[in-house]
Amino acid sequence: MQKSKLWTKDFLAVSLTSFFVFVIFYMLTVTLPLFATDELHASKQSLGLIVTIFLVSGIVFRPLAGKWMTTLGQKKVLLIGVFIFLIGSILYMNIHSLSALLLLRVLHGIGFGMSTTATGAIVANVIPEQRKGEGMGHYATFMNLAMVVGPFVGLTLTNTLGHTAVFTVAVVSSVLAVLCSLVLRVPEVQASSATNEIQPAKGLAAFFEYRSLPISVAGLVVAFSYASVISFVSIYAKEMGFTQASSFFFVVYAVCLLASRPFTGKWFDQYGENSVVYPSILSLAIGIFLLSQATTSWVFLLAGALIGLGFGTITSSFQSIAVKKASPHRRGVATATFFVFFDSGMGLGSFLLGILSTAAGYKGMYVFCSIVALLAIAAYLVLHGRKSQKQRIISQNESLGK
Repeated sequence: MQKSKLWTKDFLAVSLTSFFVFVIFYMLTVTLPLFATDELHASKQSLGLIVTIFLVSGIVFRPLAGKWMTTLGQKKVLLIGVFIFLIGSILYMNIHSLSALLLLRVLHGIGFGMSTTATGAIVANVIPEQRKGEGMGHYATFMNLAMVVGPFVGLTLTNTLGHTAVFTVAVVSSVLAVLCSLVLRVPEVQASSATNEIQPAKGLAAFFEYRSLPISVAGLVVAFSYASVISFVSIYAKEMGFTQASSFFFVVYAVCLLASRPFTGKWFDQYGENSVVYPSILSLAIGIFLLSQATTSWVFLLAGALIGLGFGTITSSFQSIAVKKASPHRRGVATATFFVFFDSGMGLGSFLLGILSTAAGYKGMYVFCSIVALLAIAAYLVLHGRKSQKQRIISQNESLGK
């Protein structure tokens, strides 16, 4: 039987929207601390707030965006989010104080939370059901590429043309995200069925998809350990004398992820999520541990390869599980639920691991995070893995019975 088409115009449009939004996110994550230090003369203690406030505002608005998608429709929420994000990107051009920057980060975080929650829900409806794992894997690749392109472009522009060039690229990328959102077609049946045929959820159920909570909690543990990489690897590389190699860290990350993507998504669909998730978490844990032991650039880059292979696959797999647990009209809420926990793990990790690195050093911090990553295996096993395995055995037995 011929497989349903995956690479449609709408799939590309929603994936590119996500890519441009995440390019800005990662670009500003690595460059705004430099801007705050160079231009606003901010103290080191206040630099963490630039990321934390952004993530907190996004976390607050994710469940709201999930609820609004069941009433307003997914595309409307996406357009509101990307337009807010565009306005925020423009306003960076006129920031002259730390307080103004932090206030702007609240606005930008709202746009980020709404737009990325909407794209995650929309793509789940655009991808054919029988190719969900493969499709979510390709969709996640766009975000992983943004993780490479954003920091590389941001730091290159900062070192050559200055901060204004970075903000200009942010505006251009935001405009491209808006354009991609405008050409995207979202089946209106998702909104109409939620509003007319299905009784709206009440209380906390309107904001959180309970069936997606277990995998979301496991995602929080994974994100906590990964926060050590995204927040501190550039500082750690400078401390260890890997400055030149650090610019290639996320390049190696992306290459290994892209090389594995054609296989992991299909394995997810054919052999079940456990066959992909367990090796991926183990790869992440080993990669983080290698960071703590790195004495040469080669070991440092090998760590990047294992982390990219592991973390990139985990995020797409966990998001696929979260949306599969929900009924179609609740996929927006499920996506919001997953990212609320995931972003909370990143934000909490960035804050607490910064304190730990002061006391134990970066090597000690990475050893600790490799242990946390291993604990994520246990968390996944208890919260989802055992149930998934039982369901797969039952399905196989039913198939043999037929």
